[in-house]
Amino acid sequence: MTITTRALSKLQYFFEIKVGQIKDNEHYQKLLAMPPLKRWGTVAALFVLSQLVVFAVLYLIFGKTVVIGFFASIVAGLATGVGALPALFFKNISRNLFNSLLGAAAGVMLAATAFSLLVPGISYGNLVWSGKGIYIVSLGMLVGAAFLHYADRQLPHVHFDSLSEEHLSSLKKVWLFIIAITIHNFPEGMSVGVSFGSGELKNGIVLAIAIALQNIPEGLAVALPLVGLGYNKWKAIGIATLTGLVEPVGGLLGITAVTLFQPILPIAMGFAAGAMLFVISEEIIPETHSNGRSRFATFALMIGFIVMMILDNLLA
Repeated sequence: MTITTRALSKLQYFFEIKVGQIKDNEHYQKLLAMPPLKRWGTVAALFVLSQLVVFAVLYLIFGKTVVIGFFASIVAGLATGVGALPALFFKNISRNLFNSLLGAAAGVMLAATAFSLLVPGISYGNLVWSGKGIYIVSLGMLVGAAFLHYADRQLPHVHFDSLSEEHLSSLKKVWLFIIAITIHNFPEGMSVGVSFGSGELKNGIVLAIAIALQNIPEGLAVALPLVGLGYNKWKAIGIATLTGLVEPVGGLLGITAVTLFQPILPIAMGFAAGAMLFVISEEIIPETHSNGRSRFATFALMIGFIVMMILDNLLA
């Protein structure tokens, strides 16, 4: 057992204790005793109130751009829940359709990485280190890819293409797959935050749209196996949504870091681009080719890339 795995086990134990304490809390018991409509209305009101406080604090400390960036990362994360909604009506979907959705997501992410992270990252790098922007961003890319490689090696999980029908009978492997999705959502959220941190709202908006579109098939990939295992459909959608809500954490970290320390912006944009390219190459594209029928996914990738390229140009 590695140091990282032991640390995660301790963290899991800590959270289990805290969850138990929350369930024993009298306020939580009162909440559960409410009628379902009133209970969910109360939860929604508390959530909105907490977000208003967070946004107000961010606005006072960092200004409007950070608030917009954090909101965009929340919306992108919630797209995971939107993508999970078909699980209410289906237990599975056509493999060609799913591969096409993933292929389009890969194309969208590739275009967003190129036009909203790498190109502006090189420009900012040239401003900070004259003529050396390309090298600074390249270094950041390698660090970003190495970071995800390390996370993949240290944190136990399975990959997209390991989730076959035989695995659906194993609750543990499905949950390991969910961990994989959650791990990869963090740098995606960070890339949105870093892009907004550059001060260019257009790049941030384009990237947030790209991440949101990419999260839709991911949400479906999380929810459908859980429904297949007998989970309540709404609970499966809730779990899928939670995997996406790690993105605002990464988004907030990215945008505040580059806002406070502008010189690290080119490196941060390269880091985010490298992490996203790692996810595309390591997870998404292999999944679309895993069953030998890749032509739909290939054309979908090209269409996704073109759509995102056009969108980037329209918002220029």
